[in-house]
Amino acid sequence: MAFVIHARFPRTVRRVRRLSDSLDSVGHHALFYAESLRAVPKALISYRTETIRLIAEISMGTGALAVIGGTVVIVGFLTLFAGGTIAVQGYSSLGNIGVEALTGFFAAFLNVRIAAPVISGIGLAATIGAGATAQLGAMRVAEEIDALESMAIRPVPFLVGTRVLAGMIAIVPLYALAVIASFVASRFATVVIYGQSAGVYDHYFSTFLIPSDILWSFVQAIVMALSVMMIHTYYGYHATGGPVGVGIAVGNAVRTSLVAVVTVTLLVSLAIYGTSGNFHLSG
Repeated sequence: MAFVIHARFPRTVRRVRRLSDSLDSVGHHALFYAESLRAVPKALISYRTETIRLIAEISMGTGALAVIGGTVVIVGFLTLFAGGTIAVQGYSSLGNIGVEALTGFFAAFLNVRIAAPVISGIGLAATIGAGATAQLGAMRVAEEIDALESMAIRPVPFLVGTRVLAGMIAIVPLYALAVIASFVASRFATVVIYGQSAGVYDHYFSTFLIPSDILWSFVQAIVMALSVMMIHTYYGYHATGGPVGVGIAVGNAVRTSLVAVVTVTLLVSLAIYGTSGNFHLSG
């Protein structure tokens, strides 16, 4: 009977199979993410030394990468230039309608709510996430994960839980650096390059910078770090096909995490600010 259906409706059968495979993949992801979250307390209690090592590796890098490739450097430079770009575009665009004095408002509003979270998420995916996928993928194809299981060491808490925990801890100072870098770059570009009065810029910046926005921005960064780490550890943990398969896993993980970053930004923004944006320019 199944053969007859496949022979008469081959395209329909292929579409149903693709849909079934997609649903299976979503379920597999969900089960692994749930197992990873359950492994975090175990990692905190039993693998504190490994977690501290991973925090240092994530933030500063190792070996030659510690000079130019650590996440601190990458995220700092990304947000630094993003903040400068916001100031340049904001000053030029607002100057077209004669309100370039509001560049400080522009920087305070966009840096906290959009630029710093998104740019930091991209930096996390390109540094912390890609590194975690490559490490776990190399361990998988070299059968090191199987070796851990043979020694009665649960691989998910030791390899995945520690990395998820380290990423969530390291993101707090990293994101603080990112926000400060974006603020400094915006002020430098507006005051030094364009010559706007420092008092005017500081007045509008401090007036429209809402402290609660910074707090929610940190919450958003932590959620993004959690999403990025779980996605990348999943692809690394389940990598197959030798070195080529590890490269494919890194590419798939980066693509998925970039989508997750902008999705988290959208959902968190809607949940916190709603349609009104919790903002009033006048009145």
